[in-house]
Amino acid sequence: MTSTPQSVDTDVDEGYQRGLTSRTVQMIAIGGAIGTGLFYGAGGAIEKAGPALILAYAVAGLAIFIVMRSLGDLLLYRPISGGISEYADEFLGRYMGFTQGWTYWAVWVTTCMAEITVAGKYVNYWWPSIPVWVTALAALIVLFGANLISVGLFGRTEFWFSAIKVTAILGMIIIGIGVLLPISGLGPDVGPSVTNLWNEGGFFATGFTNALLSLQIVMFAYVGVELVGVTAGEAQNPRVTLRRAINSVPFRIGIFYVGSLLVILSVRSWKDFHEGTSPFVAVFQYIGIPGAAGIVNFILLTAALSSCNSGIYSTGRMVRSLSHRGDAPSALAKLSGRQVPVAGIVLSAVVMVIGVVVNVIDPEHAFTYITSVSTVGIVVVWATIVLCQMCYRFKVRAGTLPDSGYRVPGGMVSSVITLAFLGMVVVLLFFNEDGRIALVVGAIWFVIVTICYFVWTGGRRTQVRRSGTSPLTR
Repeated sequence: MTSTPQSVDTDVDEGYQRGLTSRTVQMIAIGGAIGTGLFYGAGGAIEKAGPALILAYAVAGLAIFIVMRSLGDLLLYRPISGGISEYADEFLGRYMGFTQGWTYWAVWVTTCMAEITVAGKYVNYWWPSIPVWVTALAALIVLFGANLISVGLFGRTEFWFSAIKVTAILGMIIIGIGVLLPISGLGPDVGPSVTNLWNEGGFFATGFTNALLSLQIVMFAYVGVELVGVTAGEAQNPRVTLRRAINSVPFRIGIFYVGSLLVILSVRSWKDFHEGTSPFVAVFQYIGIPGAAGIVNFILLTAALSSCNSGIYSTGRMVRSLSHRGDAPSALAKLSGRQVPVAGIVLSAVVMVIGVVVNVIDPEHAFTYITSVSTVGIVVVWATIVLCQMCYRFKVRAGTLPDSGYRVPGGMVSSVITLAFLGMVVVLLFFNEDGRIALVVGAIWFVIVTICYFVWTGGRRTQVRRSGTSPLTR
């Protein structure tokens, strides 16, 4: 005789306006996985790993797909905007809910600090006399204002940011394929060929070890892919919309990462790409597209603003979710008349201003330490998503929770392999200086957030005893 799954409130009314259409969520899902890591950072990764970088992106993409399917399983069980920390709280305990919520908040706050700073540097390409911090502050104020007005304006802004990035990649792929076709008449007469993938020292031209070490660069290019989960509370028909968005992850990774790198490394030899130079600029210039550097600089600026826009959106929702559970001050749960989490957005934006100040004081050293929080933090968040999904599946099998009907391909085996892979990425950070800094700073962050948890919950218990009210709820 089978037990009946316990009743769970799987459709929580969080007070938000469901102003994100299916088309908008789809584009947010696409754009969330495309950032400056691909447009700019891939140059250094190619120099390190050679053509094998394509394989690194494909393998990392498989791990990210399992993470996203795990998130999808949880979201279809209970769609809620603070999902990551909500699920950690439900399946792993109050401590994990607290630490993962604030860690994901910190990941996006520090990411935004970095992105608004590089946005200032991209603007310097056209107007070098404008101080970077001025552009950074202006960008933050504009995006902050857009997020305060309505979720619909955020969605439209992110839609067009993502559309620009997608168009740039598809344009490069189409033009690159045209160059590779001998009858096209595009580009140089000699040089472009798929044989570039193995002719210059073989596919593993720099060695298998370097290809393995490139995984730490590759993984962080995928930061933001999980953002679609935060839209659950404001997406129209979330179960259908989120299922479609997550199911398209393999296609997005295949086209935008693996596909673009296949074309890039076929058009030019991997030896022609170097750290500090965008591979897109190199390819466009090689083909002979006028103003290639300016075009890609505009795309990079768009990618940076898109990331910051998403960061402001996600941090506001995460803070409100934490507040609802009693893991943040109750005042931070406030919604504006337009059903926007105004208090959480304001708090996040104020902290992001620190990034502007740091950029003025010590842009080279202090900034490295601040952004290191996101390096380790996002891997821990991804691992937590997988662990929560595994716990959820155990409860489904036990008959205590309803089945979402959306499972991870390969089941527990895929989940365990993905966790092992994420652990390996953390270990790989030991092998370079920036990675070791990230590990130290990440460890310090988790010590701080753990202390904050015990101080906060201890203070709440004292308050309960003095007031004589009911004990803390989860």
